[in-house]
Amino acid sequence: MTDKQMLDVYRHDAHKMRGRSHAAGETTIQGVVVNKSVPYGADGDASALSRPNGKPNTTMEDEQTHYRMSMLEGDTRYDSDSFSLQSNQGQLHSLLAIDDAQRMHRNWLESRVVSAFNESTHYPYTSLKYHTLLVAALTDCYRNNIGFSELYLVVDGANEIVTHRTIYSGDRFSLRLSATADGECANIPSTPFRSWAGTWSRLTDHPLETDHDKFDMMLDANLRRISAWSTALQYLEDYEQRNWVAAK
Repeated sequence: MTDKQMLDVYRHDAHKMRGRSHAAGETTIQGVVVNKSVPYGADGDASALSRPNGKPNTTMEDEQTHYRMSMLEGDTRYDSDSFSLQSNQGQLHSLLAIDDAQRMHRNWLESRVVSAFNESTHYPYTSLKYHTLLVAALTDCYRNNIGFSELYLVVDGANEIVTHRTIYSGDRFSLRLSATADGECANIPSTPFRSWAGTWSRLTDHPLETDHDKFDMMLDANLRRISAWSTALQYLEDYEQRNWVAAK
């Protein structure tokens, strides 16, 4: 699998950032090929990490868009005066138009715009940003003959990025999927399902200062309650941006 194909992985859900279903999504956006299928079943496995199996049910009657609901604030990122599909088309196109797979991965990790969207209108707290990063990490593992049952969640240092494998990067630590038990880590269940809380709880050592920092204690407690991977990773990003950075 070439890096060009990895670019397709990052672009596979572009239709959601334009408020459209996969069937109704364009195949190109201003010359950029989008909405292509992801190989190895990685998209389905990543979806299973955040969404239940079977026919989806609407979990919130008034939430029928791809604007993500925030677990931290309880509302959506949509604001007609400051954030909308129309006002952010330039930023979204710039992200999708990147032609280097390594840079695409880093830009997805850093992007705040894509954090505004969910991966499913039926599950509005999920995150399109972290779903996509999970899809990319699984695709990279699978193309290197690493099965899901072999994976670990590994804690790395701040801004320590492993191309395609890092699924979260913050000011204090990063998280990645790995086939080796490196340092602070936890094994992932052998099949993909909503297993974030258990995996986070099994880390051999936690990157948060839970012994004496009240903000970290609250963050850790909530991360041990969230089962959906993309939801938990987005909550971690939002909490770090809002609480820890402001407190320090």
